[in-house]
Amino acid sequence: MAPERIVETVLAAAPGAEVEATVVRDELALTRFANSFIHQNVADESTTTVLRVHVDGRTVTTSTSSATPEDLDGFVASTLEAARTGPRDPGWPGVAPAVTLPDARTLAPLSSPADRAALVRAFVDGAGGLEAAGYCRDRRVTTTFANSAGHHGVNTVAGAACDGIARDGGNDGVARLATFALGDIDGAELGARAAAKARAAAATKVDLEPGRYEVVLEPSATADIIMMLAGLAFNGRSVQQRQSFAEIGGTQFDPSITIVDDPVESGLTFDAEGTPTSRLLLVDGGTTAALTYDRHTAAAVGAASTGHSGAPGATEPVAFNAGIAPGPAADVTDAAAHVHPAAAALVAGIERGILVSDFWYTRVLDPKPLAVTGLTRNGLWLIEDGEVTQALSNLRFTQAYAAALAPGNVTAVGPIAVGEPERWSASHWSAPALRLASWNFTGGAAG
Repeated sequence: MAPERIVETVLAAAPGAEVEATVVRDELALTRFANSFIHQNVADESTTTVLRVHVDGRTVTTSTSSATPEDLDGFVASTLEAARTGPRDPGWPGVAPAVTLPDARTLAPLSSPADRAALVRAFVDGAGGLEAAGYCRDRRVTTTFANSAGHHGVNTVAGAACDGIARDGGNDGVARLATFALGDIDGAELGARAAAKARAAAATKVDLEPGRYEVVLEPSATADIIMMLAGLAFNGRSVQQRQSFAEIGGTQFDPSITIVDDPVESGLTFDAEGTPTSRLLLVDGGTTAALTYDRHTAAAVGAASTGHSGAPGATEPVAFNAGIAPGPAADVTDAAAHVHPAAAALVAGIERGILVSDFWYTRVLDPKPLAVTGLTRNGLWLIEDGEVTQALSNLRFTQAYAAALAPGNVTAVGPIAVGEPERWSASHWSAPALRLASWNFTGGAAG
């Protein structure tokens, strides 16, 4: 159903109300594989209608998966009833004014099962006989929006990803990539890299004493830092609640760190409130330059929305398309096959350190400094005299991410930024490898 009609129906029942109506069509094509065989191949299409109404000083957001013309009157009536009994909203910023938005992109249909099977086949073949498991996905999210100010628009976000492991004797190696089109993913290259990591980890592992070590984080590990920063540090609401270290104009990061959020590249031309999106420079050469706002959080501090309302009615303005800009180009020769190409240039010169493939099960201990604990997985190696040597047993870390990227702790940023899958949407993080002077490992994986 057209969101304009929903808005008209609400205004007919409640003249003077402020209204936003959003229809989200989510198309997902997914293929999973395990034991080197495809075991699940599904395509799903869902449509969700979200209605936000502000009337008599109160705001309510409701949603339905069945907003047919026959259901519309009941849906609107129940929403208005909820608004009349809901709490007052003194910070209501009003709906977004009408502006001209770009036309939605015309995209090719989702990949076919045969397309995804070919990608899985390439990954499995690239793994060279090792047991392989993972998934590939193709996604389109089309959003149609209208509000009571006469503002309306349509956009379509596209995203694709492949994420897999290869296993050798109980040791897993990982390779993953997110792009805007499935055809841009080289399954054979991913499978070969995952297999190289698994084989390199298959030798007897060394248990390393806890402590602070110089590290090289491969893109998958860097992506966890970006995700935490985007969700908790640059979030305007977190700053207002004094739950973030971010301070506009502060030199809070190493000069080598520049962080940009670019939702437009994925096709997102407006956010859930209809605010146009644009490229946002969050960190400029180590200096915190901007925060993310939706209309509510922006109004609270007299700022303008940056177009980061993530979902209709959501309260957290998150940069879901953030990335750390890559460092200068570097020539790499004789890099070990199990070292990610994006990280190979950073290993040289390290006297004693650790190469980290991936983090998992990361949890925030203290949001203000972004103190995080988690585990390594899918490959961990000792670096000695500029060479990757012994495979290491997995380690637990407890590290403030703010301190990890602080001035002086970032000794190099890799020359390649890699698309790493975002967990909950069609977008992705743009992650280079990082060389950090200190990372705090607190124990083995068991504790």
